[in-house]
Amino acid sequence: MVSPRQRSLFDREIVFPAIRDSFVKLDPRVQLKNPVMFVVEVGAVASLLYASHDVRNGQAGFDVAISLWLWFTVLFANFAEAVAEGRGKAQADFLRRTKSDTYARRLIADGPSSGLGQAREERVISSSLRQGDRIVAETNDIIAADGEIVEGAATVDESAITGESAPVIREAGGDRSSVTGGTRVLSDRIVFVVRANPGESFIDRMISLVEGAKRQKTPNEIALSILLAGLTIIFVIAVATLAPFSLYAGAVPSVVVLIALLVCLIPTTIGGLLSAIGIAGMDRVLQRNVLAMSGRAVEAAGDVDTLLLDKTGTITLGNRQATEIILAAGVDGRDAHRAAYMASLADETPEGRSIVTLAAPLAGIDPSTKGKLPADATIVPFSAYTRMSGVDFPGGPSLRKGAPDAVRAWVASQPSGTMSNELVGDVERIARAGGTPLLLAENNRIIGAIALRDILKPNMKERFDRLRAMGIRTVMITGDNPLTASAIARESGVDDFLAEATPETKMALIKREQTAGRLVAMTGDGTNDAPALAQADVGLAMNSGTQAAKEAGNMVDLDSDPTKLIEVVEVGKQLLMTRGALTTFSIANDVAKYFAILPAMFMTAYPAMDALNIMRLATPASAILSAIIFNAIIIIALIPLALRGVRYRPRGANAVLRENVLVYGLGGIIVPFIGIKAIDLILVALHLTGAHA
Repeated sequence: MVSPRQRSLFDREIVFPAIRDSFVKLDPRVQLKNPVMFVVEVGAVASLLYASHDVRNGQAGFDVAISLWLWFTVLFANFAEAVAEGRGKAQADFLRRTKSDTYARRLIADGPSSGLGQAREERVISSSLRQGDRIVAETNDIIAADGEIVEGAATVDESAITGESAPVIREAGGDRSSVTGGTRVLSDRIVFVVRANPGESFIDRMISLVEGAKRQKTPNEIALSILLAGLTIIFVIAVATLAPFSLYAGAVPSVVVLIALLVCLIPTTIGGLLSAIGIAGMDRVLQRNVLAMSGRAVEAAGDVDTLLLDKTGTITLGNRQATEIILAAGVDGRDAHRAAYMASLADETPEGRSIVTLAAPLAGIDPSTKGKLPADATIVPFSAYTRMSGVDFPGGPSLRKGAPDAVRAWVASQPSGTMSNELVGDVERIARAGGTPLLLAENNRIIGAIALRDILKPNMKERFDRLRAMGIRTVMITGDNPLTASAIARESGVDDFLAEATPETKMALIKREQTAGRLVAMTGDGTNDAPALAQADVGLAMNSGTQAAKEAGNMVDLDSDPTKLIEVVEVGKQLLMTRGALTTFSIANDVAKYFAILPAMFMTAYPAMDALNIMRLATPASAILSAIIFNAIIIIALIPLALRGVRYRPRGANAVLRENVLVYGLGGIIVPFIGIKAIDLILVALHLTGAHA
């Protein structure tokens, strides 16, 4: 089965339902939401009524032709919206097929042991699972509900959600602990806690969000709709005054001709495509495996001024590995290596496991014998607030490893402890080389430094240059010390950095930028990122991250690629450019239609107006009909552009404005002249120019 993301623009499974929906949307209650097209529909009805009245005089042909093309105008606008919605509905149907009731192995705390503490398993259907249930899943098991892994690690096939066949690793601890219902365990064993009740799962939310009918208009789209409605009202009043004005000339145009003039005056092109542009923007984000919670988020991405990116996993590869343990003066090597091993034994992050792997043989410990901490030891987990982790032994030492300033402060807070400058030179050396230094402490003394190395992702400098060309300022956020942060920032090409970041400093930075009138976007995947994701104008959460992060963000990246935010910004800018370009084209092409209809209406009464008939159209009837036909077919012709979007290239605002005016402004004037003249020639060839006008 082909994923909807791979469908062609006009797939038959989308087009045929869209044709049906085009007629369904003729309901006046639906059209009333789009004032421009509502006026066109009313005009089509009025034209038919006048045609039935003129049947007795044998003059209904022109009225019927105008009415039919007005109906086509409305249908083509409905078709554009229905095609855009159809792509979302196809995605929703695709997701519904991935949903099915499966069986889960729920752990019950009381009962005979089943190998996982004092717990037994019971087999239950997935629809009976509730938040807080503990589920065990092994090789080939379907993960029955959304949750977070609390024990173990496994490779998981997430192709049902992301469309990517490559398996991913999900593990307890860190920020890759989230699992999604409907995915499959390929190897190993995990225990996870259910985080969503039936009907509230990630797939359920996706189905609800990707359907076009659920889409809410964005603020800019609402503002443009109000502008278009205002222009429509003005032109209705203007056209209504033409009939009494024409009495003085002795040539009063028919009501059908006035309706035709009104439809050509109002901005029907953008009115018919506006909704499709917004829906297609969300769909383009979805094609990149990013789920936008609202059109507002996509639109905001196009206006972003400041982009905040985590260093680890975004600018660098994120698989930092321990490469060196440096001893403090007078410290026994075996003791320091054993302390590093014990302090990291409960640390399930990749960095923690790399320290265990490095320290075990140096401490004389066989790494194949999976060591365990004593049952009475107290594990101190890593926190974004303390930026340390470690372990406390009753009646024995307390061990800590973490950011140098945090560990020094902890040492100073211990009995008989003082602020130590031990290993300052080594910490600076590691940082200047672009590594991440950690300090290792035992009670009230620093006993060593640990060097972590990370690698810059390829082509990051070029990507930041692209953002700079868009006028976007990039800020790297890291928990590293300023020396390390400065080295990575310099190498990667970001504009600024925030070192030794905590949730509070992230929030403060975002608020400071917003207070200065800037729109801020950021990525995150951990619980500690949730407040900042919620505060940012665009918060892109990783699907592999914690539930808290996904709920706080207004976008979720199914591929869990933090650099995807750069693509999201480009899609947002493309959405804004597409809307602006087609609005410019719509207003500009009205100019050519004036030259077609106004001379046709008043040339008899005012012969001097023949000078405006620069297209030299055959007859007044063919001029009016040609303009109405062009007005309809230009909507259908622009649907591919509305759905694909205007091609986006990183440039300054002045260059974008200049191109918009030259291509879509000037083009919007020239194309109708050519199109209307061509249609008039066809009408002449078919002998359809003599109809009553």
